[in-house]
Order: sequence, then structure tokens, then C-alpha cells
Amino acid sequence: MLKNTQLLKHNNNITQKVFLKFCCISLLIFFISCKQDISKKATNTETTTSKTEVTKTNKEEVKTIVFFGDSLTAGFGLEDVNDAFPGIIQHKIDSLHLGYNIVNSGVSGETTSGGKNRIDWVLNQKPTIFILELGANDGLRGVPLKQSKENLQDIIDAVKTKYPDTIIVLVGMQIPPNMGQDYTTEFKNMFPDLAKKNDLHLVPFLLENVGGISALNQKDGIHPTKEGHQILAKNVLTVLAPILK
Repeated sequence: MLKNTQLLKHNNNITQKVFLKFCCISLLIFFISCKQDISKKATNTETTTSKTEVTKTNKEEVKTIVFFGDSLTAGFGLEDVNDAFPGIIQHKIDSLHLGYNIVNSGVSGETTSGGKNRIDWVLNQKPTIFILELGANDGLRGVPLKQSKENLQDIIDAVKTKYPDTIIVLVGMQIPPNMGQDYTTEFKNMFPDLAKKNDLHLVPFLLENVGGISALNQKDGIHPTKEGHQILAKNVLTVLAPILK
């Protein structure tokens, strides 16, 4: 009887020890599982946050350049608007990964008066850089230059008022002496005068090395060919490139 009792106690002790070991192992597995789950959630959260930050950064890095002009900006007569000088500049910017998106807001036949009327709508593009190429049609039509100059000043003021930090590049033009030497000279000087007054960057003459060269212009002798626009892009980039960098 005593031996049976001692054997029973011995068996109970073994059972208790096995049970305790089982409980310990179960608890250990539970804690490890919890730790892995928490780690996984933390990793997922970090990954999601990282993706959000990258997306946000990419959006913030892309800035806008608005080309605001006439048929020269619009690429009149070209089969593909991307062959106009703003499109060529966009291609150059993309190849250098500079993070700028160009908006071509050129309208064929546009005058300074027409530009003044649509400037508020165009400024919805929130330009980081604003390139103003208007005035040629005024000159060809003999519009009083006092009026043209006031219109250009109003456009400049509109940009500066809405976006004080926007960089403005004024594109200079010249016209044939059909309207008389005084008018032609005053027209040419209008652009550097406005640039100096408003502390703007200036492209002295958009059609430099293109104007008057028949091989680089279409049949009308006014609008550049695809090859001519390549030179226009270089003329603008001479001033624009340092700003972008």
C-alpha cells in the first residue's frame, strides 16, 4: 500500500512538471508570435509612411514653367507642337532630370492686349518661372508702343502680385523697319527697359541667328522651321539654364 502511494505521488510530480513545462512553452510561443506581429505591423507602417513621403516629395519637386506668348511660342506651322522651342526645352530639362514641367500657353496672333486679358486664367498654373514672350504682333500691326509697354507692365504686375517669388523672364523681340526707324528702335528698347525697371531676366532677341534667314523660316518668312526652333531654344536656354540649376 505504501509503495502504491509513493508511486502515485511520484506520478503526480511528473505530471505537474510536464504540465508546467507545457505552460512555459505555450507562453513562450505566444510572446514570440506577438512580437513578430508587432514587428510586422511596425514594418508595414514604416513602409506605408515611406511611400507616402516619397510620393509627397516627388510632387513637391516638380515645378512649373509657363511660356506665355504668341505664335512663336505656340509653334505655328509645325506638325508637332513639341517641336516648338518650349517643347525642345522640356526635352532638355527631362534629360537632365531637373524636375520642371513646362506649360505652353502660346496663342497664335496674340497681342499684349490679349495677353493682359487672359493672364489671370493662365496664372492658375502656379508658375515657378514665367516666361513672357509677347509684343511682336503689336509691332507688326503698328500698335502705339506706349500701349504695348503698359500692357506688358500690367502682365508683369499681375504675376508679381499673385506670386511674388515667381521668376520672370522677359523675351525681347525686334521688327523690320517697315514702321519707320524711330518706331523700330523704340520697339527694340522696350524690352530691356522693362527688364531693368522690374529687375527681370532678359532674353535679348528670341530670333537671334534665325530672323531673316530663309532656310530657318517657313514660307511666310516670319515663323521658324523645326530647325529654326532649335536655335530659339538655345537662345532662351542661355538665360534660363543658370536659373534652373
